[in-house]
This record gives sequence, structure tokens and C-alpha cells, in this order.
Amino acid sequence: MSRPKKFIGPLAAMLAVVLLAPAPVAGQDPTAAADPAAFRTPWGDPDLQGIWSYATITPLQRPTALAGRQYLTDEEVAQQNQDAATRASSERRAELTPERDLGLAYNQVWWDRGTSTGRTSLIVDPADGRLPPLTPEAEQRRADGQAYRRAHQFDSWEDRPLQERCMTYQRVPPVPSGYNNTYHILQTPGQVAILNEMVHDVRFIPLDGRPHVGQHIRQWNGDSRGHWENETLVVETTHYSDKTTWRGFPGAGRTLRAVERFTRVDADTIDYQFTIYDPTTYTRPWTVDLPLTTPPGYVLYEYACHEGNYAMANVLIGARAQEKAAQEGATNGSR
Repeated sequence: MSRPKKFIGPLAAMLAVVLLAPAPVAGQDPTAAADPAAFRTPWGDPDLQGIWSYATITPLQRPTALAGRQYLTDEEVAQQNQDAATRASSERRAELTPERDLGLAYNQVWWDRGTSTGRTSLIVDPADGRLPPLTPEAEQRRADGQAYRRAHQFDSWEDRPLQERCMTYQRVPPVPSGYNNTYHILQTPGQVAILNEMVHDVRFIPLDGRPHVGQHIRQWNGDSRGHWENETLVVETTHYSDKTTWRGFPGAGRTLRAVERFTRVDADTIDYQFTIYDPTTYTRPWTVDLPLTTPPGYVLYEYACHEGNYAMANVLIGARAQEKAAQEGATNGSR
């Protein structure tokens, strides 16, 4: 497992885009403006640029214990935030079982899970805050995928998860995880670039109306195209690889379509929502409300996935050792 390390200087992969990024509008005071229209690039587009966090402890789905409740009380929010801030801190580690301690992976200093949004779920549609029912095809696909992973998950590096192979992690659109929940947004005339630091995924989103790539071209995080609707950047992503697993469903990429909406609210907030359309997986579309914020003193940290990543080799070596032991046990038992 990789640990985030402090980001020093611009990423080499984004250097060209960074050099093209516009300077702030002269005379604009971002801390004083409340009107989204006040945030403009020099060429007149709404300005979404900056380093934004989508970290939150609010769950994707509403817990069944909170059924029928859209919001938490102030007291519940405070308690959840306190629990998140100390879940792996030194003063609480004595409370942990060995299994829970191992599951936490890191001490508190490594975690950046954010705070509660005040909602009981990130899903705002359906109104119950839950994922829609799966289609029969998706149920079968999930069962087949689980059966395959149980039988073959350690056969080869190709059978390990994409994030473990340092290929991609957060997917598009993202769902918050333990750390590196960061979007670095840069704009040039006619294009938006979004860097997700987790495994250094960069999306280049043309705004010039060009069509998506050909149907035979499939990518881990799909092919994005954007346009402006008044103050909102609307991004449609299709053409996911059918090898992409999104929300745990193998093969969902072939029919998956995501529509994201970015609206600058003030100096420190982007209203970010996305809707998932996947008729072979879900019985209806569903929508997430996930604010992008810039907390005071927020810093972008590097995610160095390959650096010292011994897990892959060790996992496969361990699997071969288990197979050898099982074979030797079977041989000895037959004598």
C-alpha cells in the first residue's frame, strides 16, 4: 500500500498545462466575491481553477439506521467529525482489536477523510439515499465476478485490482476514500484539465464540441467531453473499458455514462454533482452531491504508488507458498 508524500513543485506530467494556466483576473478579490459570475477567466469562462478537496466522511449510501432522514443533527455531525479525527490516533489505539488495528493500515497522521457534509448520504436521488436495485444481468455479473476472484485472485498480477497495480484508483467520477481526495483543475481556452493525484490520473476535457472517440477505443476512466450551461461546466464521460470495475462491478464500463456538473459557488466551494447512467447495471439513474472545497491551509500531497510498492510481489510469492504447502500436504496425506 502506498503512502502519500508531500507535494514539492508542479508535477512534470502537468507542466505544459500549468504553464498555460491563466493568471488571476487583475483586481479580482476572490475572498470578497459571493456571485459565481465574479469568477471569470481572462477569456470569459467561469473560473473553476484551483486545488479542491472532495474528502468527506458522509457515506455514499444512507445507512439503514437513518432511513427517512436526509440530514444529521448538529450534535451528530460534531460526533462523527470527532470520531473521524481520532479513529486511528495514538490515544485510541488501545481500544482496537488486532484485526481493526491492521485494517486501519496507518496512524491518524496519514488519513485525510474530511468531515461530514451534514447529509446522511452523498446520494440525493433516489430520495431514499440508496443505490437503485441492480438489474438481473448485473446480479449475475457480480456473482460471476465474485466466483472468479475467489478462484483466481492470486493467479497473476493481472488478476489483482487496478489500484493495487498502480494503474488507476479513484475512477471517474470519484467516490471519497482515505486520502488524496483532490482535484487540481486547470483551464485553457477550449479545454479543462483535471488532475486526480491518486495514481496521477489526468483528464483533458475538450469544450469545442468534438465527438467522442470511436466506439472501439475504450479507456480505464472513459472519454470526457464538456460544455458550458450558463455558469455550470457539464462533462459527459463514456467509452469506459469493459475491464474497468466501477463500484465493484466488472464489465460495467461498456454501458456506463457519467454526467458531472461543476458550478463555482464562492471562493472556497464548487457545487459538484454527478449522475450515473448504466442500464445494464442499475434499474434507474442515480445522482450524487459531493461539494468541492478548499479548506484553510489545504495542501496537495503526492501519491507515489510504485515507490517501494512491495505488496504485489509479496502477495504472489505468498500465494505460491500456500499452493506449494497445500500440494505437499496432499502428497503426504496420500502416502
